[in-house]
Amino acid sequence: MALKIRLARGGARRRPFYRMVVADSRSPRDGAFLEKVGSYDPLLSSECPNRVVAKEDRIKYWLSVGAKLSETVTLLLSRIGLCERPVVRDTPIKSALGKKALERQKVRQQKESSST
Repeated sequence: MALKIRLARGGARRRPFYRMVVADSRSPRDGAFLEKVGSYDPLLSSECPNRVVAKEDRIKYWLSVGAKLSETVTLLLSRIGLCERPVVRDTPIKSALGKKALERQKVRQQKESSST
């Protein structure tokens, strides 16, 4: 069974509230889960200590058993110091400029610098 620590949405319409849960990766977002290990309330200010609440010992246990963190949970836990912040690229590799486009851009910059 592939385990994930991810967010499950709760709350009313336009008033989101998320639970950090350990669930099988194949189960639906708000479906069955094994254990609730924390919560996230995006409506609270970023300085509020109750915005992200996590059971540190249980998260470490599930990680030792083989659970993987989702990207969002990793970012939330890195803000409170439970894990390292992942490297987030500004532009994906697929959308990076190709060789010819880089050459055209370089020529354009040289023309602009020589004209001024």
